[in-house]
Amino acid sequence: MELDRRLLLAHCAAHALSVIAGLLVVVPLALNGSAFKGRCALFSQGFWRSENQSASGAQLDAGTHLVVQQWGPPAACQFATFVGVFTVLYGATQSWRSLFYLHRRHDDTLFSAFLTLLLSLCVLFLSGGASVILTLGLVSWCNTVTDHNTRPYSCAESQSVPLYLDVETSSFYSELTCAQVSLWCVTALWLVHSILSFLRLYHSHSQQISGPCLSREKELLLGQSHVDCPLQCQHPHPPQPPAVFI
Repeated sequence: MELDRRLLLAHCAAHALSVIAGLLVVVPLALNGSAFKGRCALFSQGFWRSENQSASGAQLDAGTHLVVQQWGPPAACQFATFVGVFTVLYGATQSWRSLFYLHRRHDDTLFSAFLTLLLSLCVLFLSGGASVILTLGLVSWCNTVTDHNTRPYSCAESQSVPLYLDVETSSFYSELTCAQVSLWCVTALWLVHSILSFLRLYHSHSQQISGPCLSREKELLLGQSHVDCPLQCQHPHPPQPPAVFI
């Protein structure tokens, strides 16, 4: 198997994995957004309030409930969702494109390979930023839910504890954690895309430089052509001195 076919197969497999990882980002975030009625839990601010009720002249403790002062900015959730959706669409398109190239036995042009590398690097930084935002936002929400780890349960256990909010909180930790892990996987896959795109660009550049020279030298060796090779392929011989007759 030639080098370009190995790179195409590796790139095709990476794009297929990107589709799966992107779906594991988009679906949990969509479910969480639906459960939270379009609100974003990331970076939300709140506190726990204790309430007492009087009954028959006696004070009875009614327990505590979480009060959300300010929900997180919607852009924090939308940014991670955008990276996931773009990864799914781009991965599906490039997977089909790579399979088409494998069937046709050819690769990208030099300019197209350069654009692919540039796009991969840009989305790598975007996905890395989205991963950091999602991670920090989940930590902030967990600090709010557990009252900075002073509650008798962890953040994972708090999804089974009544928070007395007007949103569904029975699976928020599972959904956000799945999206967080998947988004870091997406970032790692975009790093793989960048490396493979660079290798394909280098391979295309090498083929473009060495291709004409190799074909010209082959023709000269076979005696099929006596046309001079281009300047970068020439191997000039030193001029012979003129013969002197006495």
